[in-house]
Amino acid sequence: MASWILLRGLMREQRHWGDFPAQLAQALPDAAIITPDLPGNGQRHADPSPTSVAAMVDACRARLRADGLPPPYRLLALSLGGMAAVEWASRYPDEVQACVLINTSMRPYSRFYQRLRWRNYPAIAGLLLRGGMARQESLILRLTSRNAHAHANDNGLLARWLAFQHDRPVSRANALRQLWAAARYRAPVRRPSVPMLILSSAGDRLVSPSCSQRLAHAWSVPHRIHPDAGHDLPLDDGPWVAQAVARWLAAPSDATA
Repeated sequence: MASWILLRGLMREQRHWGDFPAQLAQALPDAAIITPDLPGNGQRHADPSPTSVAAMVDACRARLRADGLPPPYRLLALSLGGMAAVEWASRYPDEVQACVLINTSMRPYSRFYQRLRWRNYPAIAGLLLRGGMARQESLILRLTSRNAHAHANDNGLLARWLAFQHDRPVSRANALRQLWAAARYRAPVRRPSVPMLILSSAGDRLVSPSCSQRLAHAWSVPHRIHPDAGHDLPLDDGPWVAQAVARWLAAPSDATA
């Protein structure tokens, strides 16, 4: 049974995956789906967030081993989690069987204003300066989903996210530490030697879709583009992600690219 490790992005925890783990399990019936929290988030919200992606990887590896979940792993990672997946596969290739990167970005393949779209700077700066849980979660939903209104009103998603934050708050210090780690991260010179798939969203308002395109081109790996989803692609269209992964695994030429 393959162990799929799902890694989320900035200030997010395992509960933010929502229905996606079940959707992935349905598409990959022989897989074990594992959703660890990085330090500073979720069940580990009281821990200090590492200020480097490499330290995030080591913390996650240590927790999985302590929980009796040894490698090898397959990694599916979103945004900042994608940086962690690349670092993991680069430093510990014997532990990683495959990587799926979703809407991630990293130096030197993308410029800073592509990795975080410049028009979002004022809103994010205001959030860091003034805070407020309701304002924070509303902004994150608006920036990461193309279906924010429906999620917030029809599905009660925003209320659940607020409950997550009340239950396991991410401190401002940890949010800044995670931002610092992401800003400093630089991809390895050579592409990690594991099968890799890149998924991206044409409707991403937070990160330019060109970041995934450039990375896929530089590393010569398969790239699938969702026509209209937002940055949180598993939230906006989890079944599409699950089926894209299943089809990739079933295609030997892609899965070994």
